[in-house]
Order: sequence, then C-alpha cells, then structure tokens
Amino acid sequence: MELSIVRRRLEEKERSLSPYAVRSKQTRGRRISEEPSAVRTEFQRDRDRILHCKAFRRLKHKTQVFIAPVSDHFVTRLTHTLEVSQVARTIARGLNLNEDLAEPIALAHDIGHPPFGHAGEQALADLLPEGFRHAEQSLRVVDELERLNLTWETRDGIVNSSKVREDIFAEGYGTPASLEGQIVKVSDAVAYINHDIADALRADVIAEEELPKEVSEVLGRRHSERINNLVCDIIENSWAATGETDVPVSEIRIEMSHKVAAAANTLREFMFQRVYLWEGRREEAEQARRVISVLYDHFMQYPDEMQTEFGVASDPLWRRVADFVSGMTDQFALATAERLGARLH
Repeated sequence: MELSIVRRRLEEKERSLSPYAVRSKQTRGRRISEEPSAVRTEFQRDRDRILHCKAFRRLKHKTQVFIAPVSDHFVTRLTHTLEVSQVARTIARGLNLNEDLAEPIALAHDIGHPPFGHAGEQALADLLPEGFRHAEQSLRVVDELERLNLTWETRDGIVNSSKVREDIFAEGYGTPASLEGQIVKVSDAVAYINHDIADALRADVIAEEELPKEVSEVLGRRHSERINNLVCDIIENSWAATGETDVPVSEIRIEMSHKVAAAANTLREFMFQRVYLWEGRREEAEQARRVISVLYDHFMQYPDEMQTEFGVASDPLWRRVADFVSGMTDQFALATAERLGARLH
C-alpha cells in the first residue's frame, strides 16, 4: 500500500479548519527542503523533532521562578512548557484553528531559556556584546544548535513569543504572523501567572488572601477557576477567528474581554511586585548572576574546557560560550561554578 495516504487524510481533515487557520500544506516550508513524511503533517513533524531533541529534555532541570527548588511540586521550565501547550491546544481547538501548529510553537518557545529563569537571562544579557533574549536563543537552538529544520510558521511563532511587562497583549518583541502563534503567546501568560501563584503560596512568599480582590472576583479564587475563565474568555472574545462571523480580516485577533484582560494584567503586575521582583529574592537572583558570570568569564578564558557537542565553530567565542552556558541546567551550572570558583577568584 501507499503509506502516504495517512498524511493525505490528515491534510484533508485540515480543510475543515477556520479559513484563518494555517494549513500544513500551506507552509512556507523549511530552510532545507525535505521529502514529506508519509504519516505526519509538516507541523506534526515539527512537534516530534522538538520532543526528541536534547535541549527539550534539559528543560526538566531548568528554573521557572524558584531557583533549583528541592520540592518535587515546584514548576520547572518543562512543566511550564507542557502547561502552555495544553492551554494553547485548547484555545486553538475551540477556535477551529490548527492545533498541530500551536503545539510545536508552545513546546519550543522556551527551549533556549538559560538556567535560573529570568535572573539567568538578565545576567547573560548584561554580559554579551549583543545582549540576550531567550526567544531569540530558542530560535537559535532549533536552527543552529539542534538543527531541527522546522517550518517557517513554527520558527516565526517561537521567535515572537516573548512579552513585555506593560500588558499581556502588548506587541513587545514582535507579533507572530499566525493566529496559532498569537495563541501561544497569550497562553504563556495564562499558564505562568497561575502556576507561579501556586509556587509562591507553596514557598510562603504570598498568602491566598493577599491576591487582589478584583482578580479573585473576576477570574476566580482557585487555580482551575482562573485557568478555565481565562481560556473561555479568550475563545469567546476571539470568536471571529473561527470564520463564523462577518468581521473584516483586519479586526481578527486573539484577545480577551476588557474586564478579564484588566484582571489578568492586575494579577501579572501583582506577581511582578510580590514574586518575580520581590526584595526577599534578591539574594537568590544575585547568586544566579554570580554563577553565570563565573561560568562566562571562565570559558571565555579557557574555551577548550567546554565539553559540548553544541555550537558553531565559526562563531565568535562569546557566542559559543553563551550557547554553552545558556544550555546548562540549574544544578549543572551550580556544580560547575563551584568546581571552578577557586580558580577564578
């Protein structure tokens, strides 16, 4: 039998998606042309390549908010990624968009994140000649370091997934070209502002009664209520994306109601003030900066000691060191810095 009938059936099913969905047969392609898979669409193929790469596996030992937590129940960069994928797939399915495109974007959106969460990211940004943003590094990981040869649509969603602090829907560092990519961008915020509450409560950084009253009244008082209300509100207020309403294409976007968006932004700002930038975590953040600095300075001085298969030999040294250090897990970075500390100070 001709096994490619499987892929053709999957592509045929995509014809029933919203007219604004990106269909796998419409992909702008890969940087290096390849023969199609017999049993998977192009976006399903992207998902599988991401799941099987080494950088994805390392996410299980990278910090989300709390650095190198001892408890098994704290969120890691991997569990955060899986939650973003779940939220994004639910929204995409609800709007009849391409769930198979939202999934690989979500799975790879943080794949280039360095150890120690945003403290580690800021430390690298301060050290590197051209700065450092994890979304750009995520694209570099899939393009240059893992060489996954993903589709243009997945790569576009990855590099444009970052947000600025001011507003969940602020354009910030770029807007994904696809509605599926835009879904992942907002799903990232939906996931982290909720699971980070649970971690902050678990760490006794905040108490339940301290959450802003307007947030509890609009979004709910429990984790599941907040997630459900946010997801349902996004689907309802982005319904034009289904193609079932008479709305100009220029007005079709992924959004929330004003009331829910305001509550979500209030919660996000509360988390910045009380958790992400909390004064009591300065020592933890400073430790992260010291470790990153020790590692970067050492390998800039002794590049031959970088034991890694990742990297591009023709790149400048600072770029290769940044790739090596940003790929480390929290515990590996801490252990390596401890081993090198006496030699560097």
